Amino acid sequence: MKTLSSIAGLLLALATSSPGAAELLNASFDVARPFYKSYNTALAAEWKRRTGSEPTLNVSHGGSSKQARAVIDGLEADVVTMNSPLDIDAIAASGLLAKDWQTRFPQASSPSWSTILFIVRKGNPKGIRDWSDLVKPGVKLVIPNPKTSGNGRYSYLAAWQYAKTRPGGDDDAAKAFVGKLFANVPVLDTGGRGATTTFAQRGVGDVLLTFENEIALIREEFTQDGFEVVVPSLTVRADNPVAVVDKVAAKHGTAELARAYLEYHYSPEAQALFAANGVRPADDKVLKANAARFPAVNVFTVEQGFGSWAQAQSVHFSDGGLFDQLFAKK
Repeated sequence: MKTLSSIAGLLLALATSSPGAAELLNASFDVARPFYKSYNTALAAEWKRRTGSEPTLNVSHGGSSKQARAVIDGLEADVVTMNSPLDIDAIAASGLLAKDWQTRFPQASSPSWSTILFIVRKGNPKGIRDWSDLVKPGVKLVIPNPKTSGNGRYSYLAAWQYAKTRPGGDDDAAKAFVGKLFANVPVLDTGGRGATTTFAQRGVGDVLLTFENEIALIREEFTQDGFEVVVPSLTVRADNPVAVVDKVAAKHGTAELARAYLEYHYSPEAQALFAANGVRPADDKVLKANAARFPAVNVFTVEQGFGSWAQAQSVHFSDGGLFDQLFAKK
């Protein structure tokens, strides 16, 4: 892991070799808004302190897969910060960035991670305790669309793995379980922020499935006494990978800035910012120092449960895949 001093040295080298103010666009996922608001302020201050020049740091937010599609279709983002390796792999497949992107930064280029938890109404009137409660008649769920949202994809896969690991569970049992679960979803928003609005502002649904860091935001932004958090018995680890969009950064002349922007995610300051925003830092020492912020969770990885992200995509989320088959029956 690079030190803050080495990152600062890179920033200084860039400033002395590149005249004028630097500008960068980060295409990121929906529920990362509060983190990047703080992060860009911190990085800009560090840049200015070291170089005397203040960079212009822009962020485009949306559903993770929707953002990846936008980059592929022409959104000229210098870097991408997503909530699923699958989305960056899709950009790599288009030729815009290197296919070995996971080798370019520590922790497989994932400086933080989150997980899927449940939010219920105050008093938990439907008695939601675990995944099995989500398929009961009369329970309405709010989940973003797995086709456009990493949030939704992780929720789907966590539900599948839960059902598959129950006594007597197999793929057939998991398919039936997930089918019942999505039958209880009245609306599919395209991203996590939209799902939050549906649940918290519009009052739709009994339970929201979302990333842990979005829960922290809901508690701050909305009436904290109106919601409770439920930690299921099994959930999924959701790494937040980052990558330089090589062709765009080369076109813009921002390759060094883009690399420095992503490297700073691993600094002690940025790792602490992750924790402050309800995101689990990749640095175990920082995570342990902030243990009071994060409940204990029993997590599996997509690779453990489904072999690989590519396999999960092909079987579950490709056009005509299992999700399309299940949702068509609704």
